[in-house]
Amino acid sequence: MELPLVVGVDGSEPSLRAVDWAADEAVLRGVELRVVYASLWERYEGTSLATDLGKPSEAVLAQDVVDLAARRAHERHPDLKVTPVALAEEPEYALVHEGRQASALAVGSRGRSGIAEFLLGSVSLSVAAHADCPVIVLRGNHDKQAVPGAHGRVVLGVGEDGAESSAVRFAIDEARRRGARLEAVRAWRCPAHESTDHPLMAGEPARLHEERAVAALEGALRDVPADADVHRRTVEGHARRVLADLSRDADLLVVGAKRREGRFGLQLGRVAHAVLHHSACPVAVVPQRG
Repeated sequence: MELPLVVGVDGSEPSLRAVDWAADEAVLRGVELRVVYASLWERYEGTSLATDLGKPSEAVLAQDVVDLAARRAHERHPDLKVTPVALAEEPEYALVHEGRQASALAVGSRGRSGIAEFLLGSVSLSVAAHADCPVIVLRGNHDKQAVPGAHGRVVLGVGEDGAESSAVRFAIDEARRRGARLEAVRAWRCPAHESTDHPLMAGEPARLHEERAVAALEGALRDVPADADVHRRTVEGHARRVLADLSRDADLLVVGAKRREGRFGLQLGRVAHAVLHHSACPVAVVPQRG
């Protein structure tokens, strides 16, 4: 049986927009949508305090949040199976745990904290850095829908070693579901200390770095099916800037993130971390074991 798609909600407008997008994505995948709200408020404060204050408990409020989100998804896609889930857990822990039995996780770029739209919320960042499944962070103006895309293009960022096999497969599948073109991109730079003004050496260091970029790109795409609509592209510049620029005309940006056993802290990498903060379109972070 296909694993469900999970979307995290907290009642905020960005999270409700994420529900719209996730409902579309679940229909594309033909899977169930699980709408998850998690909070530890009741564990810390208890229902008795809420009762003394004449207010509904957090458990009641949490159920209201997920029920509202589930109704929103049903109204968008009446035939979609939607399961609302309210948990008394830390949001980061709950969503990462849910991701162990999910095909993908979708989260808004920020929540009820009031952080500016152009910054990424701590929950979204933490989930993207630790989940075992692909995490789609709804950045930018996605028009609350996964399809039809405004640009018909999915962008895949390929790293220096070209080892993002999981990210490549994910990007190919997403492009196919949308009927979109996949653009695989490898950014490269010629370090300043390798440049030279000698006429016989002019352009030689840059050429070598570009050739390495081409080799990394071809290595990453070596198992791409022949019928896949994939365009290869190398671009000179910082990877984070190149991908952020390309995200302006993309419906989805896909990047890999290495997960190393026994490592603590954020496991994203500098490029993935940067595009999560600056992308103009949704970003899919695909874990890569290694």
